[in-house]
Amino acid sequence: MRPFSARATQPTRAERVRSILVVAHSMTVVSDGVQTEVRRLDGTGAMGHIHLHAPTEGGHAPAGERVPARLEFTDIAPTPVRERLRARVTVTGLLAAPYSTDTESSTCMEFGQAVLEDAEGRTFITLEELEQTETDPVAACEAGMLTHLVDDHGELVPLLLRLVRPHPERGMVRAVPLAMDRYGVTLRLEYPRSHRDVRLPFPKPVTDIDQAGPQIHALLAAARRVSHRNGLPA
Repeated sequence: MRPFSARATQPTRAERVRSILVVAHSMTVVSDGVQTEVRRLDGTGAMGHIHLHAPTEGGHAPAGERVPARLEFTDIAPTPVRERLRARVTVTGLLAAPYSTDTESSTCMEFGQAVLEDAEGRTFITLEELEQTETDPVAACEAGMLTHLVDDHGELVPLLLRLVRPHPERGMVRAVPLAMDRYGVTLRLEYPRSHRDVRLPFPKPVTDIDQAGPQIHALLAAARRVSHRNGLPA
């Protein structure tokens, strides 16, 4: 597996797709015109419930026992931001039949393609890109860390705004953490009729979840230094 880039400031498209699949709590399976909602993936995520393999890997299931299928995932922000849908991921291919919704079993799927749709547009991801992408260590803990920041340390979010460049425009209603990954934190700045997202990169990418807390504290320390230089309250 190819490691992430230590010089990057945000996830690649493949990293985003892998993170969504790894932490998914539910998915929609569409096959033979039938739509099935699969919930409570028991923390295994789609990558633990569905084994994706290349067409050249034969032997997983006879051709007559595979059916075209589409797996649909939605990535929803864990915090109460405006427009909480962050992304959609669709994976298509041939699914072993009959398909089981038993979360304790793994189902094989001959991979066709994966599509990521978000604010930046639509991107097609190959199986090779997914397999060569390292799992983001923050992905599984992101929701808990962001909700903890909002619910228990909401006063720190305005402090982080000191790091936003260019400075937020006048008229901003509020700022809410939207996302966090190994490379940094994304804030959503909301205005009466619009919003924009800004990234605050960590000093160093996180390689282990235990590093996430210190990296957040490093951002806060940098924001306090900016506040002191400008004579603003920290």
